[in-house]
Amino acid sequence: MNLNANLKTLFFVAAAGLALAGCNRQESAAEVQRDTTKAQAEGQSKVADAAASGEKDVADARKDVADAKQDYANKPTSGNAKDVDTQSRDLSKTKADSEYDVAVAQAQADYKVAVEKCAGRTGSARDRCKKDAERSLDQQKAQAEQSRDAAKNAVG
Repeated sequence: MNLNANLKTLFFVAAAGLALAGCNRQESAAEVQRDTTKAQAEGQSKVADAAASGEKDVADARKDVADAKQDYANKPTSGNAKDVDTQSRDLSKTKADSEYDVAVAQAQADYKVAVEKCAGRTGSARDRCKKDAERSLDQQKAQAEQSRDAAKNAVG
């Protein structure tokens, strides 16, 4: 029984060691290229989806502005004028949110491609590569956030 427990432990340790060794395995150039190409395609699809979603949201917000302007044209009251102003501000904010979503999707796509390229390296070179990719992702996200916030603050 003690021998059986020792064999199980040894097997588990060996399996874990092999699994961890596989995590730091340098991929061949062909594998890196294949995975990079796949990551690029997936990333661009997500960017396109974010752009399409944003375009729909902006179109809806433009319609709201047009409707508010039509209401004001039909009945020029201060309430309708405020509605036009509110809808116009909402449109600007919607545009800012849309641009942010696209920028973040692009940053994430760039990050995934960069990480796939890191797979062609080993050891500390791979670690540095991944950290550089993470740093770039964080910078791109921060820039997108600053741009969005500046645009929103400009309209109130």
